Amino acid sequence: IICDYGNRRVVRWARRSGTTQGEILIDNIYCNGVAMDAEGYLYASNVVKHEVRRYQLGEKKGTLVAGGNGKGGELNQLDFPTYLFVDRQQNVYVSDYNNHRVMKWTKGATEGIVVAGGQDYGNALTQLSYPTGLFIDTLGALYVADSYNNREMK
Repeated sequence: IICDYGNRRVVRWARRSGTTQGEILIDNIYCNGVAMDAEGYLYASNVVKHEVRRYQLGEKKGTLVAGGNGKGGELNQLDFPTYLFVDRQQNVYVSDYNNHRVMKWTKGATEGIVVAGGQDYGNALTQLSYPTGLFIDTLGALYVADSYNNREMK
């Protein structure tokens, strides 16, 4: 499953199917990141709508799980959400690219929690500069690709 940003869609290709055509799962979305939880829900970021939605496979509209209140830096907003990680409790971690922070949204929350960065952009240990990829290990430690600082933060 990939984000096909330029064609505004999320596409799935079956492994070993021999086909060169994918199945469009979600269309009309400027997706930059996808994740899947243990229950098989698909999560996709939309950098134009500044939100993250959760989808059951086959569903086209999805359920809002992060952002969705316009572009901004408040706790209920995102500004160009890129990469995602979903843990076993369905907490959604979002690289909030233009706010230079990583946000955690608990299941059902209307506001997120800043878990990294959020101190404007910079290269101090408390700052991020355009975070991209992220990962939570089995011990709960957060790893963030701090793109403009050319470093990985833990």
